[in-house]
Amino acid sequence: MDRFWLIVASLNGFLAVAAGAFAAHALKPRLTNEALVIFEVGARYHMYHALALLAVALVAERWRTSTANAAGWAFLLGIAIFCGSLYALALTDVKVKWLGAITPIGGLSFLVGWSLLALAAWRGPNS
Repeated sequence: MDRFWLIVASLNGFLAVAAGAFAAHALKPRLTNEALVIFEVGARYHMYHALALLAVALVAERWRTSTANAAGWAFLLGIAIFCGSLYALALTDVKVKWLGAITPIGGLSFLVGWSLLALAAWRGPNS
């Protein structure tokens, strides 16, 4: 597997598990149910996209494709914006409303990443 993307995927998997554990143990008594659900959605999507980065590592290694690398960067941007904004929204107890307004930008980045990963697979070694 492409070493860079494997490291990035592994670190994000670690962070997603840490975020989930943090929510379950440290935040549960401190956050409202609404804020806790928001945080947990961020952790869940963080893990989904850590796994997506493993797919990027596999495709990038197998075919040395710039399209797969672009997918990886889109997933990373999505993690930062989508998950990061949900984490921040929850930790501010949903008081900083503008954070919710940027979350869809991260979701769009996830969609771009999945589209690019599909394109890389479709094209194979020629992308």
